Amino acid sequence: QICNQHNAEAPNLEQAFHRMAQAEPNLDHDVSWFLLPSYWAKMVVALISFLCFANSYDGDFVFDDSEAIINNKDLRAETPLGDLWHHDFWGSKLSSNTSHKSYRPLTVLTFRINYLFAGGFYPVGFHVINIILHCTISVLMVDVFSILLGGLQFSNKGRRLNLAPKTSLLAALLFAVHPVHTECVAGIVGRADLLCALFFLLSFLGYCKAFRENKEGHNFSIFWVLVSVILGAIAMLCKEQGITILGLNAVFDVLVINKLNVLELIQKLVHKDKSLENAGLLRKGLLFRITLLMSGGASILYIRWRIMGTGPPAFTEVDNPASFADSLFVRAINYNYYYSLNAWLLLCPWWLCFDWSMGCIPLIKSVSDWRIIVLAVLWFCLIGLICQALCSEDSHKRRILTLGLGFLIIPFLPASNLFFRVGFVIAERVIYLPSIGYCILFTYGFSLLSKQAKKKKILAVAVLGILLINVMRCALRSSQWRSEEQLFRSALSVCPLNAKVHYNVGKNLADKGNQSAAIKYYREAVRLNPKYVHAMNNLGNILKERNELQEAEELLSLAVQIQPDFAAAWMNLGIVQNSLRRFEEAEQSYWTAIKHRKKYPDCYYNLGRLYADLNRHIDALNAWRNATVLKPEHSLAWNNMIILLDNTGNLAQAEAVGREALELIPNDHSLMFSLANVLGKSQKYKESEALFLKAIKANPNAASYHGNLAVLYHRWGNLDLAKKHYEVSLKLDPMAPGTKENYNLLRRKLEQLQKKGG
Repeated sequence: QICNQHNAEAPNLEQAFHRMAQAEPNLDHDVSWFLLPSYWAKMVVALISFLCFANSYDGDFVFDDSEAIINNKDLRAETPLGDLWHHDFWGSKLSSNTSHKSYRPLTVLTFRINYLFAGGFYPVGFHVINIILHCTISVLMVDVFSILLGGLQFSNKGRRLNLAPKTSLLAALLFAVHPVHTECVAGIVGRADLLCALFFLLSFLGYCKAFRENKEGHNFSIFWVLVSVILGAIAMLCKEQGITILGLNAVFDVLVINKLNVLELIQKLVHKDKSLENAGLLRKGLLFRITLLMSGGASILYIRWRIMGTGPPAFTEVDNPASFADSLFVRAINYNYYYSLNAWLLLCPWWLCFDWSMGCIPLIKSVSDWRIIVLAVLWFCLIGLICQALCSEDSHKRRILTLGLGFLIIPFLPASNLFFRVGFVIAERVIYLPSIGYCILFTYGFSLLSKQAKKKKILAVAVLGILLINVMRCALRSSQWRSEEQLFRSALSVCPLNAKVHYNVGKNLADKGNQSAAIKYYREAVRLNPKYVHAMNNLGNILKERNELQEAEELLSLAVQIQPDFAAAWMNLGIVQNSLRRFEEAEQSYWTAIKHRKKYPDCYYNLGRLYADLNRHIDALNAWRNATVLKPEHSLAWNNMIILLDNTGNLAQAEAVGREALELIPNDHSLMFSLANVLGKSQKYKESEALFLKAIKANPNAASYHGNLAVLYHRWGNLDLAKKHYEVSLKLDPMAPGTKENYNLLRRKLEQLQKKGG
């Protein structure tokens, strides 16, 4: 509400506060809650929001953090800063067919700054920034809620007044401790939502500042309106939802600045009522401001569209099954069911999961499904709230309910599947901004109950209990986000039908070397989703390593049949076929993998091994050379080239390749060892010795390193050192091939020398 200050001699701020507060019902009047000065209220909110998520500060990189941060080349100093503006959130070119089109360059820039300041991928700095951002946003919410719940009024000195200090504190606390925010705060990729929310709120507060000097209801600052549009653009460059603040600013202008009755306005527009001319739309500049907001939003969207390209993002059926349903009815029913589940997560955030796709929520395919009732409940509540927001005679009630519904629904629209297909079923991170609307509605409901309740303190204690439960739930959920093992296992009880959950648990176990347990989870993932090609590929890999080649081949063959362009599965199938000595099929599989992934150094490496087994030495060398061109640090490919050239007597060429490899990978002890062998055969004993010793220093427990150095000393005539290293080699590996025979030869030679000397 705008205060019309005609008396320049208002006695003081307190009197002005009371006079303006009487203009409409005060939400705080009947609420039994803490009344704190603004500074202390913000301190309390900051402290409690910090306590909720503090235990996530030293967590690992988990789930999507690997792709968005560790594997994202845009974070590294060698990547030009300009590339950030042409790449998506994951570091892929926006023009690529595989890009998800998530354009968030400012978020990636903050990751890059984190990486550069930390000097590497150390997660603590990333987590600390996320916690600070959430605390900052929660503090800003005190001001935002004071405007949304109490109205917009200023003192004579242009200072904004907080007409709802108690309810704004309660709403800010509800926001600060909501467990559904854990994914955004404890998961580092949630930085996108946090930065978006920060600039989203700053845009709203900036828009409110446009009316600070408003005396007669028609003066406003164009500068602050434009600042609000720019901040909205910055919010969108952090995450796509940010653009929705421009729509919310327009809603706020209509309801709070102009105090328009939306239902009456619609009726007059429908009936072309001439009284519209007296509605004050032009006098108060509403149409001009709406035009500025719409023009700014349209310009931002156009620029983003030009950068992103016209192609839609590529998602699969497992990401969002409902969006691939042939029936419009099935799609509509399931979308609405997803909305109801999002609403339930806001109301009761107890069952939280890092991923809700892949069968976690089975599709509703007929009206006989009992879950239809949930949709009916959702729309019954929404329609009831909308009717009250439009038709209530209480203007205060209309304003708060409309703003609450606006902040609940409008920021959620980009994730609603209404305008374009999204790559998820439910994502807790996208509820971060809509939870503002939930907090408004919850707080307003609490004020209404307080007005009716005789024992207001009991009601206040109940709400305080909800806050304390949420704090504990946040702390527990934050601890689950500290490591992938805890995060993935926590999802098993929430989404037991989610194949991706079982896949991730299996992958985590496999990475830790527990293959037997990993097989169990991979099999369950394939059972739940018989088309889950990544689970088939990983399971096939483990079975291949366990020499269960027949089943491995069946799984990998099925994977490439389901997804013919799955390059990794084609390569692994080639490895299995090679092990089964079906060389022609293996070669064909390798080339198919390379066809679908042009830059595939590991596949060229395996192709080289196949050619080496077939004694096609030139082809093998060419394949390994391709691998090193695509990946200069591919140690195995360099080693195999050196060894093959050594074994075929091309010592000069082997030496040249070895020196080239060590220039690129100077600390690789296996390359030192291979080159040392070549130099020894070329009778460059001194240089060979230096490389052997350097390799042994890097890996002192390698029996072959000591054994081959002993052979070098044996040839060189340094028999005592040869004897020493033979003995070390045999101690490390008593069954080392050839070493025992060479050692026995040396001993006999030493005995003969002793006899001659005697």
